[in-house]
Amino acid sequence: MTTKFHVSLPCEDIIQTMDFYTNILDCEMGRNAQHWADINLFGHQLTFTEAGKFSFENPNYLFEGKVLPSFHLGVIVNLDTWSALYKKISATEAEIVHQKTFLTSKKGEHLSFFVKDPDGYMLEFKSFKNNNEIFEA
Repeated sequence: MTTKFHVSLPCEDIIQTMDFYTNILDCEMGRNAQHWADINLFGHQLTFTEAGKFSFENPNYLFEGKVLPSFHLGVIVNLDTWSALYKKISATEAEIVHQKTFLTSKKGEHLSFFVKDPDGYMLEFKSFKNNNEIFEA
C-alpha cells in the first residue's frame, strides 16, 4: 500500500486558491463546498479552508548559497513532470522563487524550484538524479 499525506491549510479566497491549483498546477479538484476544497496534489490530499486574513511567521534558512523558505511543502516528481511543470508555471504570472540544482555531484543531487501560491504558501517541486538517494544519509 502506498501511503498518502493529508495537509489542511487556511486560505484567503477559495476561488482564487482552487483556480491556482487546478488551472496553473493542473491538479484535480476533489470534494468541495462554498468555503473549502480538497485538491489532489500528485495523489496527496491538500485541503484548503477559506479563513479570511491570516499570517504565518516564515523564517528562512540558507542552503548552498540560496535563502529558502523553511515553511513549505513539496512533491518529488520525475524529470519529465518537473520540466513540464516548470515550463508551464514559468509561462504564468506565478512567482517562482528559485530554480536550482542542489547538492551537485553529491548524494541527493536534485533539481528544485519553489513557487508561491495565491495564499503565500511555498510549494517545492523536486526531481532527484537518483531516486535511491531520496532518504539516504
